[in-house]
Amino acid sequence: MSPVRAAWRIVLGLCHVLVGLRTIATQFNRVDDNVRQALVQTWSVQLLCLLGVELHKQGSVSHPGMVVANHISWLDIVVMNAANPVRFVSKSDVKAWPLVGKLIVGAGTLFIERTNRRDAMRVVHQIATFLTDGKTVAVFPEGTTGNSLELLPFHANLFQAAIAADAQVWPVGIRYLSAKTGQTSTAPAYIGDDTLVGSVWRTLRQGPIKAVVSVGTPQTCQARDRRVWASDMQTEVGRLIAST
Repeated sequence: MSPVRAAWRIVLGLCHVLVGLRTIATQFNRVDDNVRQALVQTWSVQLLCLLGVELHKQGSVSHPGMVVANHISWLDIVVMNAANPVRFVSKSDVKAWPLVGKLIVGAGTLFIERTNRRDAMRVVHQIATFLTDGKTVAVFPEGTTGNSLELLPFHANLFQAAIAADAQVWPVGIRYLSAKTGQTSTAPAYIGDDTLVGSVWRTLRQGPIKAVVSVGTPQTCQARDRRVWASDMQTEVGRLIAST
């Protein structure tokens, strides 16, 4: 994509972020959770369209539980909310992202200090409460973003919430492909020394991107401890990614 067109898409995206912030400020306190999720999904679909990202869904999260997915990019949250709106758990430094951080906070994201064991337990209890109340919560058990070519080990701590709530877990695989070639695109990856602005620019300059969200069969604990369950779900998410 030409620099001029990419820059124009960024301007449109920023305007849409401002629309989202206004929606949160003026409507979220006056509607129920189902309406909020519908608003989030509509906003996310529109943002993907503005950014030139084509969403492909393979399956759907049809009833409440904990969603576990691989983590590649800042784009993952938008893509997953466009596919199936959920409440996310994210690392606390996301709150500092310009504009987007305020949007993520306003959407009801749960934040975790991953280096603080006590804070991790607080979030586990919060997730368990939401799951018990019939809500769907999404986590990225890798704990950080990867390069989209291979999975990082799944951390087991947050699986304790699903065990405590006796909830099922939905495996989800995310892949980004070049819409022109159909090959895996690493352009949206947000890792290492990448900045948010730099990653957005690289993604748009890449040209049209296809985001594929593959939802697997939900699993229950079946007497597994959290470490075994995390390992099994890592295998399942890896299978979903390989099959797209």
